[in-house]
Amino acid sequence: MTAGAVVRWAALAALACAPLPAFQDAGAPERVHGGIVRGPAAERRIAIEFTGHEFAEGGTTILDELARRGARASFFLTGDFLRTPAFAPLVRRLVADGHYLGPHSDKHLLYCDWAAREKTLVTREAFTRDLEDNLRAIEAFGVRRADARYFVPAYEWYNAEIAAWSAGLGLTLVNFTPGTRSNADYTGEADRNFVPSQRIYESILAREREDPHGLNGYLLLLHVGAGPGRADKMHGRLGSLLDALTARGYRFVRVDDLLR
Repeated sequence: MTAGAVVRWAALAALACAPLPAFQDAGAPERVHGGIVRGPAAERRIAIEFTGHEFAEGGTTILDELARRGARASFFLTGDFLRTPAFAPLVRRLVADGHYLGPHSDKHLLYCDWAAREKTLVTREAFTRDLEDNLRAIEAFGVRRADARYFVPAYEWYNAEIAAWSAGLGLTLVNFTPGTRSNADYTGEADRNFVPSQRIYESILAREREDPHGLNGYLLLLHVGAGPGRADKMHGRLGSLLDALTARGYRFVRVDDLLR
């Protein structure tokens, strides 16, 4: 693992495990650095977010499991993902199935420094151009720009300036809710930061037990694919996770419905 990857792992692990501040209003979203990290906690609703850039081997399984349960999810995909011909049938299906499709950066740009979060690494012009390209790729699948207003930053890493620039484009920046290891499902067995799917699964159920609000309003982030470096694919556990949470009274909604 390179030094940069170690810093990235440390930053995201700290973010994933960090407790949220206590809710002042269970009916309002929670924000960190200007981005929404949790929806209203007044109802037992969860928005599952899937991001994708290079890999999509879990896509069919994910859509099948969601369809079997009548669940809705949100997919945040890069322009590079959307322009990959092999991925086009998957994207067409997720739109047809009624899931949310939103931007995740056209070229999967790193917006701010891993070690010094306040340091922005891109210009506003480059940021705008990249997101406009991503939105055009989304429009090619029949999704109106007005219906793609929520945006998950690449690497799930951003600062207040990036959140403000997003708002200037009419986009609302959303990230994942800290407290579980769901966002580590991209890690490979050879990586120092590898997190097995069983541990990810258990971390989600543990948070449901321990958080005063359970998983109400959670933005639960997973990946469409992890690539060949991970044999232990988390999408193979998605069905059992959905069933376990459904049994606890949760409904799975699109991010725009959760935050409407």
